[in-house]
Amino acid sequence: MNIVIFGPPGAGKGTQSKFIVNKYGLHQLSTGDLLRNEIKNKTELGSKITRIMNNGELVSDEIVSNLISKFISNDIYKHKIIFDGYPRTLAQANNLDNLLKANKQKINIVLKLSVSLETVKKRILERQSQENRADDNEEIAIKRYQTYEKSSEPVLHYYKQSNLLKVVNGEATISEINSEISDLIDTIKG
Repeated sequence: MNIVIFGPPGAGKGTQSKFIVNKYGLHQLSTGDLLRNEIKNKTELGSKITRIMNNGELVSDEIVSNLISKFISNDIYKHKIIFDGYPRTLAQANNLDNLLKANKQKINIVLKLSVSLETVKKRILERQSQENRADDNEEIAIKRYQTYEKSSEPVLHYYKQSNLLKVVNGEATISEINSEISDLIDTIKG
């Protein structure tokens, strides 16, 4: 089964992705991790990615698509992927569908962790005091939340039209969210 998980920064995507990975034996595909691995492994592509990021630019969809294609086509991960942070645009959603089709796979369910801006701000400030992450402050949290809401809307609508989108109450406790996600996945697994 392949799953896409959505939610603004601070919604608990990472926590829930780890839970799903452990419970269902899936592999988390994080585009950030794929890019960092190329850089860490000092590949030719890694050098190119470093140059792009050092110039403050976004890595192209083409580069990300190639990395995702390699991941999807690997038999180890077939039908066992949770996509975290991808797709972010309609073009990426279409690209992902095409890549999966080419590898005789599909998305089985799309989970959206629904949380308010107030909850996100509270969680990010808690996370900041615990983990001391540079990207965790209220101003950045608000901006990232607004960017997420605006950019994810067409993608979520796309998946809603395909009857794949399931909205999860991201305001609940971690174990309540785990339980709701498990129920949704178990229903699809049959």
